[in-house]
Order: sequence, then C-alpha cells, then structure tokens
Amino acid sequence: MMATLANARLEARVSKDIHAMLKRAAELEGRSLSDFVISAAQAAAQKTISETEVLQLSIRDQHLFAEALIQPPQHNEALQRAFLHHTQLLAE
Repeated sequence: MMATLANARLEARVSKDIHAMLKRAAELEGRSLSDFVISAAQAAAQKTISETEVLQLSIRDQHLFAEALIQPPQHNEALQRAFLHHTQLLAE
C-alpha cells in the first residue's frame, strides 16, 4: 500500500489504548502498523473528500434537475435585467 519512494512524513501522538488498538487491528490484518494507519487514513480522507466535493441528489431532485435542463423556465424580469446589465458592462 505504501509508495515505493516515501517523501513525506506524518507523525501523531496517541494514547496507549489507541496505539494498542491500532496495533492489534494491524496484526489481525497481517499488516504493519504504519501500513494499517496510512491505509485507514487514506480511506477516511477519500470518503471525506468524496462526501464534500460530490453533489449527491435524491431521485426526486435528479428528476427535477433533468426536467429543468430539458424544459428550462422562461426568463423572468430579474434575469432579463441581469443579461442587459451584463451586456452593458461588456460593451464599456
């Protein structure tokens, strides 16, 4: 799991209980403590990033979004004013 050329170091201070738990879990999987901790941290980081960066919509919201793309609503006055203002700004 570890890269062949490690070029960064990560250190953490943990309680003896947490250290023992991590060490036991690593032993159960037949891995080194470092490999176990790095793998677990990487999985947690990927999950956090995915949950933060990926927009997940309910089925209902997916249908509403698709419908808005297929049949967009008419431009209201506020949007028309914004387009006009934008056009005027670009012309200057």
